[in-house]
Amino acid sequence: MPKELLVNQTLNECRAVLVESGEILDFLIERGSDEKESKPRVGNIYLGKVLRVLPGMQSAFIDIGYEKAAFLYVDDAYLPTLEEQREMAEKSRAQQIANKRVGEVIPDELSTLSESVDMRFRPAGSTIETFLKEGEEILVQIAKEPISTKGPRVTRHVTLAGRHVVFMPFIEHTGVSRRIESESERERLKEILETIRPDGKGVIARTVAEGQSYKTLKADYNMLVKIWKDIQLKLEKSKAPVQMYRDLNFIQRVLRDITDEDVDQIFVDTKENFKEVEKFTVKFLPSLKNKYHFYDDATPLFEKYGIDMEIERSISNRVFLRSGGSLNIDQTEALVSIDVNTGKFVGRKTLEETILRTNLEAVKEIAYQLRIRNCGGIIIIDFIDMEKEEHKEQVYNTLLEALKKDRAKTNVLPISGLGLVEMTRKRTRDTLTRIMCEPCPYCEGSGRVKSTLTVCYELVRELTKILRRTESKKVLIFAHPEVTARLCGEDLDLIETLEEAYGKPLVIRSENGYHVEQYEIFPQ
Repeated sequence: MPKELLVNQTLNECRAVLVESGEILDFLIERGSDEKESKPRVGNIYLGKVLRVLPGMQSAFIDIGYEKAAFLYVDDAYLPTLEEQREMAEKSRAQQIANKRVGEVIPDELSTLSESVDMRFRPAGSTIETFLKEGEEILVQIAKEPISTKGPRVTRHVTLAGRHVVFMPFIEHTGVSRRIESESERERLKEILETIRPDGKGVIARTVAEGQSYKTLKADYNMLVKIWKDIQLKLEKSKAPVQMYRDLNFIQRVLRDITDEDVDQIFVDTKENFKEVEKFTVKFLPSLKNKYHFYDDATPLFEKYGIDMEIERSISNRVFLRSGGSLNIDQTEALVSIDVNTGKFVGRKTLEETILRTNLEAVKEIAYQLRIRNCGGIIIIDFIDMEKEEHKEQVYNTLLEALKKDRAKTNVLPISGLGLVEMTRKRTRDTLTRIMCEPCPYCEGSGRVKSTLTVCYELVRELTKILRRTESKKVLIFAHPEVTARLCGEDLDLIETLEEAYGKPLVIRSENGYHVEQYEIFPQ
């Protein structure tokens, strides 16, 4: 199946999409303001200053020079000694054998890294206030970008990512991406990495390291070590808060992180970005030589491939399936809920067959939408209820298979008795919806406004209170045109009723500039 990378530039906005047989595998977007050095990006390293240590939350806030303080959790704040690392590594291996896994974990390419860091190196009883003090200057790295109202999340477990390997200066660990399935290849890579890394340091082979030579991996590792040494030299003469290292620019990150060796074509629609792609591929991706092209057709690049239409689908709450069914996708602060509906699809045979077909079609679309939207955290999928256990098993296994295309790490629990799937998806950057949209200024993001009838009755209750206590000869009422029309309509006839009851004329004026829920009452 042909796999293509498309890079589009519109003024200060750059978009990149990886497409396979017309299906989007990954979509990244960055705008001009995001490229400013003040914007924290995953991978950036800062010399930060501890603003507050919170014993009650076992966390701290770090000033890194950004408008919002960075959040540092206790296990990300503790830097273990080499002896502690080796001791905990042994305990962790024993626990992994003893513990029964709940749900199916589909790893990302750095799952070995997250496993090593997730091991609790911190000794029992070692709380954050015992090793971190306010005013202290510490080196931190962005682990999660600012999302919504939250500031960035940081860690002291610094990692430097290259094209083929990841270097860890503080954690002793040798790992191979779990997405490399061949055991013989995993062993080969592990042997190479063991000869490359010195004691006390860590290195991980990324997925694209599969089949690469010792020379290639060593060169990548040496480059990362040089970057780390430069950071250490800069650290000696720097004062917090200051940025110590900035990760690659957008085009370079796209080529490093989402471009595989099996990409057939790369299309770029600006000469500046084309030169950037050419420069990077010549140095790091020689296998892609002669596969990148400058696109200058009259039809815009994303329009030709139907990408703009797919992006529009991906910022909508409702997504329609080919069969006529639909997905309702609602994103809240705490979780993402996805509801599967049969819609117009009535099937051909039995009800069970109709439900199964709808759920199977929904599974592929759900995995697709999670990738494009970059949904993260807790995700709840409400499938249509299935009675047969084999149907539930089929839908669950299809979901696991569809999620294997996702670069993000996911943990998926089996379908519950209520027909729900609970899963988590790792997210390090903001969702597509939050990047491209903002809360509706009319409904203030709630997605709904009061009906005109509700507003009418609220207005009448307020008006009645005023009429009872005022000595004024008349009363002016200002409201939205739809509300005033309903007040004076024959179905309610509220104004005439109140005029007769209180013996005072009521003057109503429509104001086009008013919100539908807004009204004002002035006794004259």
